[in-house]
Amino acid sequence: MPRSRLNRGLVALCVLVLIGAVIGVVVAVHNSTKPAAVRSQNLVIPVLDGPGRDQRVSIDATVYYPATTPAPAILVSPGFGDTKDSLVTDATEFAQRGFVVLAYTPRGFGHSTGQIALNSPDYEVADAKQLIDWLGRSPAVRQDGPGDPHVGVTGGSYGGALSLMLAGSDKRVDAIAPLITYNDLSQALIPNAATASALGASTPAVGAFAPNGVFKKSWASLFFAEGLGGGSSVCGRFIPQVCQAYEELATTGQASQQTINLLRADSPVSVTRNIKIPALLVQGEHDTLFGLDQADANARQITAAGGQAKVIWYNGGHDGGQPDADLRAEIGQFFDYHLRGQGTDPGTGFEYAVQGSFNDAGEPSVRTVTSPAYPGLTTGNTQRDNLKLSGPPATVINPAGGSPAAMSSLPGIGGNLGPAAGRLTTDIPGEFATFDTAPLSSQVLIAGSSQVTLNVAGQPGTGAVLFAKLYDVAPSGTRTLPGAGVAPIRVASLPARVTVTLPGIVQPVQAGHHLQLVVSTTDSSYADQPQPAAYQITLADSSLAVPVVPGRTSATPLPVGQLIAIGVVLLLVVAAAIVLWLRRRRGADVDAALADVPLAMSELTKSYPGGVVAVDSLSFRVEHGQVVGLLGPNGAGKTTALRMMMGLVQPSGGEIRVFGQKIRPGAPVLSRIGSFVEGSGFLPHLSGTANLHLYWASTGRPVEDARFDEALEIAGLGDAVSRKVGTYSQGMRQRLAIAQSMLGLPDLLVLDEPTNGLDPPQIRDMRDVLRRYAAGGRTVLVSSHLLTEVEQTCTHVVVMHHGKLVATGEVGDIVSGNGETTFTVDDAPQARRVLGDLDGVKLLDAPDDKPDAVYAHLNGTPRAEAVTALVNAGVAVDAVGPRGRLEDVFLQLVGGGEN
Repeated sequence: MPRSRLNRGLVALCVLVLIGAVIGVVVAVHNSTKPAAVRSQNLVIPVLDGPGRDQRVSIDATVYYPATTPAPAILVSPGFGDTKDSLVTDATEFAQRGFVVLAYTPRGFGHSTGQIALNSPDYEVADAKQLIDWLGRSPAVRQDGPGDPHVGVTGGSYGGALSLMLAGSDKRVDAIAPLITYNDLSQALIPNAATASALGASTPAVGAFAPNGVFKKSWASLFFAEGLGGGSSVCGRFIPQVCQAYEELATTGQASQQTINLLRADSPVSVTRNIKIPALLVQGEHDTLFGLDQADANARQITAAGGQAKVIWYNGGHDGGQPDADLRAEIGQFFDYHLRGQGTDPGTGFEYAVQGSFNDAGEPSVRTVTSPAYPGLTTGNTQRDNLKLSGPPATVINPAGGSPAAMSSLPGIGGNLGPAAGRLTTDIPGEFATFDTAPLSSQVLIAGSSQVTLNVAGQPGTGAVLFAKLYDVAPSGTRTLPGAGVAPIRVASLPARVTVTLPGIVQPVQAGHHLQLVVSTTDSSYADQPQPAAYQITLADSSLAVPVVPGRTSATPLPVGQLIAIGVVLLLVVAAAIVLWLRRRRGADVDAALADVPLAMSELTKSYPGGVVAVDSLSFRVEHGQVVGLLGPNGAGKTTALRMMMGLVQPSGGEIRVFGQKIRPGAPVLSRIGSFVEGSGFLPHLSGTANLHLYWASTGRPVEDARFDEALEIAGLGDAVSRKVGTYSQGMRQRLAIAQSMLGLPDLLVLDEPTNGLDPPQIRDMRDVLRRYAAGGRTVLVSSHLLTEVEQTCTHVVVMHHGKLVATGEVGDIVSGNGETTFTVDDAPQARRVLGDLDGVKLLDAPDDKPDAVYAHLNGTPRAEAVTALVNAGVAVDAVGPRGRLEDVFLQLVGGGEN
């Protein structure tokens, strides 16, 4: 059997084996990861209602059973206004892991009866205790003792607070995972971020928790509206005490002590001192309702009580979306370990998500940073970097009625916009003061709540309401408000010096960006101060303390089954690659006679269906030290020839050899070619140097072979290599592209239209770049339509037309027509007589408009000999040169450029 047929057979066999293996692995993985069967049952669970327990309330619930029972249980409660229908995905996934799951609709919502009491210990928490009683009677649930089920509790927002409240008041709860919830509802809905001195807590997202806060009217009104439907009064389905508290806040903008007491009693802060079990606290980084400070407080209080707290901040929240499948799986793994004793210990570490740039689909790229522990809980304090703020004192006006008001967030709508909501902010002129840092010399990753100290003055004895926020400002001036967060400030009496704790955020502030502190008198999401006033705001301390939490970027672990499957596929791919390599090695085609020739094309042809011939029997060669211009009108086949030379297009006939080796896709000799064909793409947010290093790393070649400094020196970019490519001019981008093609100082440099988009000075500089590169004995092949530049830059030219070679040789020879020379003299008739007497010289006709010129075909007679004869005859010679220009010859060769 011929060797070529044998090679093709081996390759075909490898491909078939690979396809079969992949199909088998996919089927195996699919079968191994097929979700376990889950059975669900809808039911109504009656519970005793109210402090007196003299009435009954019906709780609408669904229980999900795993394939094997008895099993540990998980109680799941939804967010405010939602029903059990919103919990189907979570409950099903938990049941597939092997848990009995009880998902229910809280009282006052959906088909559950009763009135809404905001997670009151006497109502919602009492209901949940009776649901645990039901689990304690179920034979499907694993029991720790009589009426004591082995149970975990989870939920988001309203349901998350319920899990904390239940864990703090019912010792039967064994583990909890509250999501995007609150610690103190009075602080979450009526926050005050101003204190008389810096906060003592050393955790990264500590909140101010100062008294006499500012009412978060937009979010509160949305909550209250959820409970109005179905009621017979202005209080809807709320109990009277909650309705009265809301009416007070909505009409006065402030809370009485009675309202504060009610909200705190209905909050986890009232029971966290009793939580001594493992807790996974998940909080959103885009959440203007319940910020990172609320989870921070829960973590501190649970740890102080002797419990275990693991903290996760994720790229979502009430303004940014719910946990994705990976985070839900992490929550499942937490319960696997603490309820089923399976898997690895999730520990008490800290994870936070860092959002990067947006991808082509418009979604942000996100990486996770992990730290061994949440700073300040048991060991260590949060590192805070001090950045210097500056700015003049400013007088700001609070308009009558607090309108028009600045806009910082879109409660209830921002969740549809995700992180992009941070750019939809407005500040009203005259109503705000600004203080800025200098542009950062390196990236700062803010992770938590920053602090700054201000002086606020105004009419003595009066108070003030202000709003502070921290913008990330790009060099272009574009501002982003991370997390859309605002810190409300209420100052009881002016003048005052206050330390402001800004909202907890996670924001990588890039080098070249700066931070801007804005202090405004209004915000549309809060109850502004209605009385008109003027305030003077200054920096009491120029230091902006930003929290930094070091960690490492972690990758999402793959299941073992998928790892094995991937390993099998990779082994098969490697086997196929080895066979292909052996085939290429056996069939290597090297012409020893051309081993020192940078490029030789022989009868190269490329045709397409329909009879289109792009390149037709093209043959030429280039030598060391040459700068060769590849010329031809549009459609001549220049780029097609270059693409075949780079192994990007398969020839229909003929061959290309580089240093004697035949070019084919993946040929090793391609590593000796540097190319810039049809443009290069760069990452605009990286510097020129970083782009070059990233490109070289993708080649897999040793970094010491790149010779970055030499390539950059030849390209002549200077200090610009340290700047972001997004700031480059077109000329600088072209230089960077040339530098990229020169990495490793390849023996052959191939450039397709390198002067496109350049102005005349830039074109001149590019000419110098190419000359310097070839001066070292290397070879440059340039495709260009700028004939004047080719004439000044190139030593040789190759002219193509309709895919064919029409001329090749030195530029001087092509232009002079192999001896056609122009002599500019003072006595044209005498010059003609002298030249006519020289052997072999043929006189040519001169144009009528050039009486001082003599044209002659020297036919091998040296120009110097002709000039000497003229001078000896008394003829003054002003100039000697080729008869025409490259442009004239080019147009003659291609027929005026017509295709």
